[in-house]
Amino acid sequence: MTSGKILESNFFKRDTVEVAKNLLGKKIIRNISGNFFCAKIVETEAYIGLEDRACHSYGGNITKRNEILYKEGGTIYVYLIYGMYNLLNIVTKNENDPEAVLIRAVEPIENIDAMSLNRFGKIYKDLSSYQKKNLTNGPGKLTIAMGIDRALNGKILSQDYLYIEEGEDVRNIIETKRIGIDYAGEDANLPLRFYIEDNHYVSVK
Repeated sequence: MTSGKILESNFFKRDTVEVAKNLLGKKIIRNISGNFFCAKIVETEAYIGLEDRACHSYGGNITKRNEILYKEGGTIYVYLIYGMYNLLNIVTKNENDPEAVLIRAVEPIENIDAMSLNRFGKIYKDLSSYQKKNLTNGPGKLTIAMGIDRALNGKILSQDYLYIEEGEDVRNIIETKRIGIDYAGEDANLPLRFYIEDNHYVSVK
């Protein structure tokens, strides 16, 4: 198991765009009763609060769904889309400043067979080339592979269940518009998606 320096809450209590960029190359680790899943973060999206039409806190209306966004940086925000996919976000900045970063794609590092079993019901070597490429290259795919669900919603990042470690320095960052938010009007074109150039696990290049 990796044993790098764990990111403290202050890492997340900063400008959301900077956090989204700085998370690239970091290691995200899921602990399920001592069974560890580890992956490198290769793609993120920033959601920048009350004036961002794509953000769940847009307009300032607090609901049961989005109330977690108003917690302090380092809080886990997991929500369901299409009635079937859990998406993992990490709240940023300070309490009552509702912004977050979506973890959009990761590159598997450790316990890959278990991730493969979670996604496809078979170990990694038995996957087709298409399945291998699609193991964790999307926000709904990575949560299935790593066993991340809404039971984590509202919790602070912790070694007990989900945490993020230092990883490699990333300089080749591509900045572009976010995915699947056409409803956000002009805000859909904001360059708030970030990914590692040429990484095979990026969802859309």
